[in-house]
Amino acid sequence: MHEPYEPYEPWDAHRPAHGNRRPVVIAVGALLALLLATVAVDRFATARVESRAAEAFQEGMHTPSAPEVHVQGFPVLTQLASGTLRHVDITAHDLPASGTTGPFPVSELALRLNELRKSDDDTEARARSAEATALLSYPDVSDALGLEISRGGRPGQVRATVPLPTGGDATVTTTVSVLSGNRIAFRDFQVTGGVLPDLGRAALTTVFERPIQLRNIPQGLRLRSISTTDGGLSARLSGESVTFRADDTSRINSRYSDA
Repeated sequence: MHEPYEPYEPWDAHRPAHGNRRPVVIAVGALLALLLATVAVDRFATARVESRAAEAFQEGMHTPSAPEVHVQGFPVLTQLASGTLRHVDITAHDLPASGTTGPFPVSELALRLNELRKSDDDTEARARSAEATALLSYPDVSDALGLEISRGGRPGQVRATVPLPTGGDATVTTTVSVLSGNRIAFRDFQVTGGVLPDLGRAALTTVFERPIQLRNIPQGLRLRSISTTDGGLSARLSGESVTFRADDTSRINSRYSDA
C-alpha cells in the first residue's frame, strides 16, 4: 500500500521565520536594557558632579543659595575619566562684594566654561575659554555711588536723581563705557532736569569720574562691553585660560573628580 499523500506546501521566502524571532528579541531587549542602564549611571554621575560643583561654588562665592550648575555633553563619565569637562554652565545669584574693597555685589553671574580641567593637586582649575554675563543691579550701583540710579532714555545711559537742599530734585544723565582693567566708566555727564548748583555739579563730577572696578570675577575674564537693562548694568566678559583657584569660586574642580 502506498502511504497517504501529503500535499506539498511551497516555501514562502517572505514568510517570517518564527523560530528565529526569539533570540533576536532577547538580544535587542538586552541591548536596550544595557543602554538604559548606561544612561542612568551617566545621569547619576552628572547629577552628583553638578551637586558637588554647586556646593563648592556656593562655598567659594559665599552666596546665600547654591548656584545652578549644568554639565553638558554625553557621556559625562568619559569626560570625568579624561579629567576635562567639555562645557559647564553656571548661574550664581547675589554674589557679595569681595572683601572690604569690593564696591558692590553682583546680582547674577552666568558663566559658560569650555574644556574645564583641574590641576593635579586639586588647588585650581582652568577653562580653555569662558564667557560670562554679570548683572549689577541699580540699587547696588546706587548704594555704591550714593545716588539714585536708574536706566536712562538712550542705550548705555543711566539717570541719577539728585535731591536738592532747597527741595525738589535735579536729574542728570551719564553714559557707561568700558575701561581697561575691568572697569566701568561714566562719561558725558549732563544735567537734564532741574537746576543743579555749581557746588553740586562739582561733587557729581567727582563721583562720576571714579570708575567702578569689577573685582569679584574669575581671573582671566576681561570686560568686553557694558549695556543698560531694566534691571541694571549688564557686563559681558570673556577670556581664554580662565583660572579658578581653591580660595575663590573655582573650588568646583577640587570636587568634581570625587563624583
